[in-house]
Amino acid sequence: MITLAMDTAYRHLTVGLFEDTKLLAGTSFECFKKQSENLFPELEKALEKAGLTMQDIDQVVITDGPGSYTGVRIAMTVAKVLASQRQIPLYTISTLQLYAGTAPAVNVLLDARGHRAYAGHVENGVLTEPETILTEAEYRKFLDSHPGSLMGDVPVEGTEPVHPDFLQNFIDLQAQWVPVKNVHAAVPRYLKESDAYKTAPAAAVAESHAG
Repeated sequence: MITLAMDTAYRHLTVGLFEDTKLLAGTSFECFKKQSENLFPELEKALEKAGLTMQDIDQVVITDGPGSYTGVRIAMTVAKVLASQRQIPLYTISTLQLYAGTAPAVNVLLDARGHRAYAGHVENGVLTEPETILTEAEYRKFLDSHPGSLMGDVPVEGTEPVHPDFLQNFIDLQAQWVPVKNVHAAVPRYLKESDAYKTAPAAAVAESHAG
């Protein structure tokens, strides 16, 4: 079973090809606001390295938020086009779960701007409560009441965030992937309203690469 994994939801671009639990090829690097221009070149590199084509992909998994308004939609659009055209399964997972992996207890804080953070507590790959947006005062209290290591990019005095292995976490979290029943109805999960929520122009680009 060949899986294509993609994450464009936040500051990184992650593209991976797996055969069951074996990583065949992939990359993960920070390229904030440049994921759209780098996604297909990196996907093509991964396919070439793995000796595969788009027709070999059996299923797709992506992060569906929270994260950047534009970023979340990039992987979502490509995945929906590929899954619908090829009639293959699509799965999603929370951005915060991908950051946490399967560690016993992890607090994830990602910058949500305006001195706020996307926050979640993950234990063994499972969110113990719904993701939320917290102010600085609130997420400090959150950390006090949720013992665990820290992941993310929000600076907190006295702690040192750990940088995750996104490719490995996609593999390790397979039990947490959520199947999308209606691919056409799949939408990103946003935790706040914004005028930036507009239809992304990525659909036409995705169409040209999905075959």
